[in-house]
Amino acid sequence: MLRYLTAGESHGRALVVIVEGLPAGLAVTVEDLRAELARRRLGYGRGPRMRFEQDEVTIVGGVRHGRTLGSPVAVEIGNTEWTRSDKWHAEMAVAPGQTEAPLTQPRPGHADLAGMQKYGFTDARDVLERASARETAARVAAGTLAKLLLAELGVAIVSHVVQLGPVRTKAVARPTPADLADVDASEVRCFDRAAEEAMVGEIKAAAADGDSLGGVVEVIGYGVSVGLGSHVHWDRKLDGLLGQALMSIQAVKGVEIGDGFEVAGRRGSAAHDPIGWDADVGYRRGSSRAGGIEGGISTGDPLVVRVAMKPLATLNRPTLQTVDVVTKAETVSFKERTDVTAVPAMGVVAETMCALVLADEATRKYGGDAVEELVANADRFRRVLREGPLG
Repeated sequence: MLRYLTAGESHGRALVVIVEGLPAGLAVTVEDLRAELARRRLGYGRGPRMRFEQDEVTIVGGVRHGRTLGSPVAVEIGNTEWTRSDKWHAEMAVAPGQTEAPLTQPRPGHADLAGMQKYGFTDARDVLERASARETAARVAAGTLAKLLLAELGVAIVSHVVQLGPVRTKAVARPTPADLADVDASEVRCFDRAAEEAMVGEIKAAAADGDSLGGVVEVIGYGVSVGLGSHVHWDRKLDGLLGQALMSIQAVKGVEIGDGFEVAGRRGSAAHDPIGWDADVGYRRGSSRAGGIEGGISTGDPLVVRVAMKPLATLNRPTLQTVDVVTKAETVSFKERTDVTAVPAMGVVAETMCALVLADEATRKYGGDAVEELVANADRFRRVLREGPLG
């Protein structure tokens, strides 16, 4: 129902995203997009590119007088680095030609070599420009639209870093939507101030060694209604959709919903969420081990997902062994400008991917050509839940 397509390269003129399936009447401004894109640049350990990358946002179509028209929404995100440097005008030129500096030492852990082999390229830049996490800026723009739509349904999504390198928070409290500003104010987007200090220390140590760090982000979806996703087909299961979306983020190697891997070591009597009844709120679960999803369907409890990101493959002090694809000589991988860690920013991207999946399922579940119709349909479904045979 809701789909999007991104285009563009890391050092090209711009990224573009087209989002189809948004109902008419959704309030959208360029400032909404800029605010979310600015959150993507957050985090201690980001490289110098983040300091001057301003994400020049233009809504090209699909919005008139601040509201969606029901037609595809097109957004362009200009690349300020391309604007500032003639180097990229030549290196990323569309016209026929060739580079004077091909990259022939592929980086282990990146898409370089596999992409070169798949497409027959001899220059790693033909792969890395699209494989770069810069592409996630276009996804965040699309996800901003999804978040705005979900807000009309009372849904809010929050992320926070729970592990960075070897440092893991011991706090059990999860941030709510009211805490998001405090999370974003943290240097590493961690809700636990005690862990934050240790995380920053790890980043400084890795930076001094020219190395990189990975970590884990937790995403929580509040206000998610029961009934999103389905048990009837493998490709309609909400947890499967979230897993695919989150695994598609660059450098992500693991996704866990609820207690995930931990429950695999428990007995069944301690692995599931007990169901209770509250006359004011209806059915409720006494824990969040399932992460708000059972049988591929949202339960109405908060959605809890954790996303693991590996250390970045580009190092400020290249030490990873590779082979030059031309000479076949052993060497070390080349260096592009990079971050020590992008885990805090990945949390914002993970929010984006969750929002896109939830908004897609919400439009599928409730339907409607306009926002008012979608909201009315959702309200009607909730009323049926309260007043129906199971209410």
